[in-house]
Amino acid sequence: MEPKPWRDRVREEEELLARLNHLASEAAARRAEALLEGVEELGSRAEVARALGRSWQAVDQAIKRHERRRLPSADAPTTE
Repeated sequence: MEPKPWRDRVREEEELLARLNHLASEAAARRAEALLEGVEELGSRAEVARALGRSWQAVDQAIKRHERRRLPSADAPTTE
C-alpha cells in the first residue's frame, strides 16, 4: 500500500486543526456561559473562582474573552 503524498497529509492535518480550533472555541464559549451562571448564583467572579479552586483572574479573563467575541466589532459591516 502506497503512503499518502505529503501534500495530502498536510491538507488533512490542516483540516483537522481547523475543526479542533472550532471545537475548542465552542467549548470556551460554553464554559464562559457556565461561569456567568456561576457568577449569577454566587454573586461574584471571585466566589466562582474560589468554588472551582481557580484564580479569579482566570475566571475573569475567560468571561471577558467571551464577552469580546459576542460584541460586534466597530468596523464590522452592519445590516442597515
